[in-house]
Amino acid sequence: MAIRQVSIAVDNEPGKLHEICDILEVEQINIKAIIAATKLKPVQLQVVVDDPDKAVSVLNGKGFITSTKEVIAVSAPDHPGGLNVVLKTLNEANVNLESLYPFIGLEGGEAILILEVDKVLEAKNIFKKNWIKTHDTEIYKG
Repeated sequence: MAIRQVSIAVDNEPGKLHEICDILEVEQINIKAIIAATKLKPVQLQVVVDDPDKAVSVLNGKGFITSTKEVIAVSAPDHPGGLNVVLKTLNEANVNLESLYPFIGLEGGEAILILEVDKVLEAKNIFKKNWIKTHDTEIYKG
């Protein structure tokens, strides 16, 4: 099963992030990873949550514009050069990295990163070929 990122269009004004987090908290939806691009108009807030379908439904019901996209959760060794192993593999496969942000938590001393790429299937295949661990929806539970 695929990991989905929820993108939320947000006005860049005080309290908007708090409003979204409050909505998710009331609905018992846990944020697992988050990034905000405040230079875009409107601001794009991207989250990986433990229940993306419910998050989209609830946020749309509150008037927010949302979309979803498959992303990859990948383990990177937590030491100098660990991230570069992942990036080098993507580069060799000619896969463009669109965004990268940390998953909240470590697993076995490794950082888990959320990667938004232009060619998901190619990226998953090259990671598998190079023994780079990817994660599935089990990260929603962790």
